[in-house]
Amino acid sequence: MEIVFLMLLVLSLLLFPNGICKSLATGPPVVNIGSILQFDSTTGGVAAVAIHTALEDINSDPTVLNGTTLKVQMKDTNCFDGFLGMVQALQFMETDVIALIGPQCSTISHMISYVANELQVPLMSFASDATLSSIQFPFFVRTGPSDLYQMAAVAEVVDYNHWKIVTAIYIDNVYGRNGIAALDDALTLKRCKISYKVGFPSNAKRSDLINLLVSVSYMEPRVIVLHTGAEPGLKLFSVANQLNMMGNGYVWIATDWLSAYLDANSSVPAETISGLQGVLTLRPHIPNSKMKSNLVSKWGTQSKKYNYSDLRVNTYGFYVYDSVWAVARALDAFFDDGGRISFSNDLHDGIGGTLHLEAMSIFDMGSKLLEKIRKVNFSGISGQVQFDAVGNLIHPAYDIINVIGNGMRTIGFWSNYSGLLSTVSPEALYSKPPNISLADQHLYDVIWPGETAQRPRGWVFPSNAKQLKIGVPNRFSFKEIVTVDNATGSMKGYCIDVFTQALALLPYPVSYKFVPFGNGTENPNYDKLVQMIESNEFDAAIGDIAITMRRTVTFDFTQPFIETGLVILAPVKEHITSSWAFLQPFSLEMWCVTGLFFLIVGVVIWVLEHRINDDFRGSVCQQIITIFSFSFSTLFFAHRENTMSALGRGVLIIWLFVVLIIVSSYTASLTSILTVQQLDTSIKGIDDLKNSNDPIGFQVGSFAQDYMVKELNISRSRLRALGSPQEYAEALKIGPKEGGVMAIVDERPYVELFLSTYCKIAVAGTDFTSRGWGFAFPRDSPLQVDLSTAILSLSENGELQRIHSKWLNTGECTTDNSEFVDSNQLRLESFLGLFLICGVACVLALLLYFGIMLCKYLRHEPRKSLRRFISFVHGKEPPKNMERRSMSLPGSSTPTTPMGSFSSLDMERPARPVRNGSVIDMES
Repeated sequence: MEIVFLMLLVLSLLLFPNGICKSLATGPPVVNIGSILQFDSTTGGVAAVAIHTALEDINSDPTVLNGTTLKVQMKDTNCFDGFLGMVQALQFMETDVIALIGPQCSTISHMISYVANELQVPLMSFASDATLSSIQFPFFVRTGPSDLYQMAAVAEVVDYNHWKIVTAIYIDNVYGRNGIAALDDALTLKRCKISYKVGFPSNAKRSDLINLLVSVSYMEPRVIVLHTGAEPGLKLFSVANQLNMMGNGYVWIATDWLSAYLDANSSVPAETISGLQGVLTLRPHIPNSKMKSNLVSKWGTQSKKYNYSDLRVNTYGFYVYDSVWAVARALDAFFDDGGRISFSNDLHDGIGGTLHLEAMSIFDMGSKLLEKIRKVNFSGISGQVQFDAVGNLIHPAYDIINVIGNGMRTIGFWSNYSGLLSTVSPEALYSKPPNISLADQHLYDVIWPGETAQRPRGWVFPSNAKQLKIGVPNRFSFKEIVTVDNATGSMKGYCIDVFTQALALLPYPVSYKFVPFGNGTENPNYDKLVQMIESNEFDAAIGDIAITMRRTVTFDFTQPFIETGLVILAPVKEHITSSWAFLQPFSLEMWCVTGLFFLIVGVVIWVLEHRINDDFRGSVCQQIITIFSFSFSTLFFAHRENTMSALGRGVLIIWLFVVLIIVSSYTASLTSILTVQQLDTSIKGIDDLKNSNDPIGFQVGSFAQDYMVKELNISRSRLRALGSPQEYAEALKIGPKEGGVMAIVDERPYVELFLSTYCKIAVAGTDFTSRGWGFAFPRDSPLQVDLSTAILSLSENGELQRIHSKWLNTGECTTDNSEFVDSNQLRLESFLGLFLICGVACVLALLLYFGIMLCKYLRHEPRKSLRRFISFVHGKEPPKNMERRSMSLPGSSTPTTPMGSFSSLDMERPARPVRNGSVIDMES
């Protein structure tokens, strides 16, 4: 029997080595874990019940730990008293435990993480402080979501509602400060910012909170992010209600402390919940599952059992429950891999004191257990329990919650998987590719403080705010744009009307005063004007301020209220019509090519018709005259000679079509030249300015100077500053040789005003930049956004055009010379296609003709030479019926040679009849 047993044992080892090893790899009968909590807090009480419940479930599960009982030793600490909490935590570390659950406070977690590293005890913490990381603390394992993700979700809510500035109120400890720092980073990524942040101690008196909130009410933002604990947070909300800061216009966003409190407490006072109406809060997302339902159903019994009957389970309870299970599963893998529980006392007091460090023990195989914890992967109550490369739980997500009525309503979700807000639960998205389109963001409607569904603007002008100082350029020239009214001392002009009309559309009053910038004797420097916003000398700047790339780096501009661009002003002279004006419609090349084609077409038609058409025969002089008369008479479609050949008719039809186009174009161009006033200038566009060395003018204070130097590489020495329309006209009149300029570069609105008075100047070319004028504000100013919307409204209702017509109405000269009229002369390039078609038709017709003639010549003439071929082609072709009779005479056995072909008889020259006393050569 012993032999059979041994054989079976060996066979089992060979067939099932893992199973046998597992059954043999039993751990100690009891393993201790520790827990550091604040028992009298909501989170501490929920965590204590969750730990005990998890231990009961683990120890009653035969598939876990293989008979080893998991026990917990708990320590009560004070989270708010940092020194006392650290002492209590250090005392607890004298206990030999293989893992720690908690602590819940970030302050204690920071301190205890150093100790856990030295003792090599994994610290399973659900503290959310973003600065706690496994990089600094290798034995720190975060079993809940980090504030990095929570603040990213808050920033997404702020950006989704188009708010740009917020106020941050936080508990003044490690948890609060680090959380707001994470919020600041997240908002910066969204081009939002915290304009005012204020902390307060956990034991702050009510009077301190009143002073704090009064200072907040004086600030511009009305979006307030509150990052505290439950007790100080609720106290602050109570004070906010007392100060009427929970009504219309305010937005309160509380971090997950509020949802944790409301979820865990079954009896929240009615006055507390009524004071939270409209508040937004976040809750770590826990997917619905059967395990979750089972824990919730037995929580009441468990909470009574451990003296926390007034607490319900919240998200922290789910995370703590899964943390204990993660330790148990890691211990299973630890024991299976040969791990054992042992401690050693290798700590020494190296600072010359009596700290009794020998009381603390190092977990010898703590690194191995930590490795197993990092590798756990199971479905827990909180979702998939699995850690990423940096030690955070995968797929962090949050519920976005609106406090309304007697409870909370989920209005959407935020998931780090996509980084966007959605009404679809995060677990439904994990099986799909991440959707990062901002257009797909959506939340359900929110009831805001003050019981309104209208989204608050998020900022106001504070009641104690001083008037906005708005810088306005005090112009010397083009005063229609903006200037100081000498009679009243107020500002007036096109830009002032646009600004005041836009302000009238805002749903709130704006207190402001205009501060003239400049002495009024010359145009001010606009770069210096906008820089005074950065130095806080002005709160904004309005006027004819061009929106340039360099300025937008530092300042925010409203929607452009007028489109503008740089154009070139150049002197013009009237083009005088001469006696030879009829030659101007065509360029010289066009005249030459057209005349040449008249001759070519005449010669081609003569060649094609000469053999068969008597109209194209006669003496040499007559034939030359015929060629010229025929070709040029086609210009008027008055040619008398008829074409008999198919090739000749084809060429003539194509040529007549070309003539029709040429004649029509000539007529239209000549009409324009003789009836429309022409302007002439030596400048056609910006390239002419760049290639010249003559001086160029620009308006004082304009960005055109820097643009020409930096963008067009024009030497600064060529530029001349001009301060008024009169200087413009004078400088252009005298020209560069007499100390003036060849042209002026300025913006379109100024040019239109200038041309309404001065008629001997015109715009050369087109706009070579595309810009606009806007009002300048500091970065992220909410007033800039609202004014942009108001300017768009002015544009849509026609008010902007009315203001433009009032101030920038141009005079009579604009219609005559506002644009440079190019010459109407027609060039050869426009007709190359027609001439090409006609030329190809002539060549093809000649090739076909000579091919036919060659075939006839070869068929009828046995003796061949070039001279005889030329004579054959030159000769007249007889009518076809005569040709047939001559080829076969009746009664003759020998066919005669056809007329037009050559034989021995043809060598005799026929008689030359006399007409009017002169001899006519019949062969000609």
